[in-house]
Formats: sequence, C-alpha cells, structure tokens
Amino acid sequence: MENIHPDQARSESGRPLTGRFAPTPSGRMHLGNLFAAMLAWASVRSRGGRMILRIEDLDTERCSKRWADLLKQDLDWLGLDWDEEAPPQRERGEAYAAALERLQEQGLIYPCWCTRGLLHAASAPHAEDGHSVYPGFCRDLTAEERAARAGKPASTRLIVPDEVISFIDGVQGPYSENLARDCGDFVVRKADGGWAYQLAVVVDDIASGVSEVARGRDLLSSAPRQIYLYRLLGSEPPAYFHAPLLLGPGGRRLSKRDLSLDMGTLRENFSPEQIVGHLAHLAGLTETPVPLPARELPALFDWSRVPRQDIEVDPAEL
Repeated sequence: MENIHPDQARSESGRPLTGRFAPTPSGRMHLGNLFAAMLAWASVRSRGGRMILRIEDLDTERCSKRWADLLKQDLDWLGLDWDEEAPPQRERGEAYAAALERLQEQGLIYPCWCTRGLLHAASAPHAEDGHSVYPGFCRDLTAEERAARAGKPASTRLIVPDEVISFIDGVQGPYSENLARDCGDFVVRKADGGWAYQLAVVVDDIASGVSEVARGRDLLSSAPRQIYLYRLLGSEPPAYFHAPLLLGPGGRRLSKRDLSLDMGTLRENFSPEQIVGHLAHLAGLTETPVPLPARELPALFDWSRVPRQDIEVDPAEL
C-alpha cells in the first residue's frame, strides 16, 4: 500500500479523503456492525485517508455513555483506529437548528401533526425500507387550519421535489428515487423536539468534511434524501458505498439482542485476528477465513471484491 499522509489523500472528486464510522450506542456491537465498521475503515486506510469516529446518540432514551465507551474499547481491541472523534450528536443541537433555519429561509419546511398510526393506515410502505410514503396531509393546510392545531406537538417536514435523484453507489451500482413518489416530504425534526437522523447525519458529515460514507445496504434508500439535503445546505455529497448486511440463520436481521454474535461473546471466544480474518473472508478479500491483523487489511482491500447481496452467517461456523 502506498504510504500517503492523510492530509494528501484525495477522494475521486478531488476532496480530502475522509471517512467515518458512526455507531449508535444502544447496546453492544454485533458482527454485522463490525462488518460495516471494518469495511469503512479499510476503504479509507487503503488510500491513506482520515477516519472519524462519531457517536450517533440522538435517541437519548436508548443510548448511553456506557455503551459508547464499550464501542470505543471494542474498536480499539480489533485494531480499527480513528484520527478524530467528532462531538456526539446530543451536543450538536445548535448546528442542527442553524441548518433548519436555512431550510426555513428557503420556504421548504412546515409543521406536521400527522400521527404514525394515521400515516400507516393511509399509505403503502416504501419497498426498500418499510417506511410509509408521506401523502402530504399537512403541507397545504390553511392558516386557519394550522391555527386550530397550534399548541399540539408537531414534527417538522421538508418539502421534496417531484424529481429523480440518482447516484452511483460504489457497491450496489446505479440507484435512483423520485422523492415525491418514493418518499414524500420527510421529517427533519420530531414532534418531541428531537432531531431526525436524515438532517443530523448530513449536518455532521458536512462539519467533519466527510467525503466517503460506507455503511450497510439497509441505508441505501436514505441516500437520495441526504443528497437533496446536501444540495439545500450548499455542500457536495460524499461518495456512497452500501455494503451487504450480515444475516443470521434463516435470513433474519441481526440485532444487538443476538448475544451469540455480540462483541461480549466474540471477545470471550475469539482473538481480534480471528474476527477480522473471518470478516475479511465474508467480504471477499481473502480465499479462506485465516486469522488476519487489522493492520494488514488495507493492503488487501478492494470494493470490487465485496459482494452486493446480503450474507447469511452461522454462529457455529465462526
């Protein structure tokens, strides 16, 4: 691997190459979280870029400092280092409020009093992520109708255009969505005052200069919304790489409740080299799942070898 100083490494767009890993501290990481973290890290390190760690703790009820500390310890134990730790999201309210004000100045946000039950009853789920397509109930309320709802909790929605937003994903290939048809106006601030993921992640990535986002395929459908937000906030979106998910037996989604595949159990039974080697094999980077220290992974890394389809794993085969 060519030895490039992080200040010199560049993304394909010519920007400084900066990636990030942004875990949610709502429990111990599982093997699927590790897979996404490893790919994001190896991609950036293979080209001499900078890596940022950001704790995504918008959900203050589910997230805790204890889990955040364990996340850092587990990443360090595996050898997945970072150059900078960004402020956690719970400390970034002023930045999100400033972005919301910019959207308001463009006349693109409005209050929404729709409940989740109403939306699920009124709309078919999005084919990719299961979310309902917002039908626009509150967008065209009259001043009198809004005044009658004043004082009731309201979320804030962003008006989307009736246009197709397309990009080429580094793993999944070309991807397009018509935001009006496939998504609808989406929430940027919740009714309880909390900040929505779509807005927060874009504001944070802009602030950190992130030029490459590597994450799980389950977030692929979020990218067009985020690209739209980048446009409205006057910034260039990153390059996206949406990796396959690791699935449990029978094709079920892994969760932090899968204790047989969480870091607590994995650390009791395997070395860092065994875990990294197994994940590298699942990613198509090695012929066999031989033990591999993380420091040797960047020299092997190639996105073209990473499969597009989700991967089923069996805890008994680790």
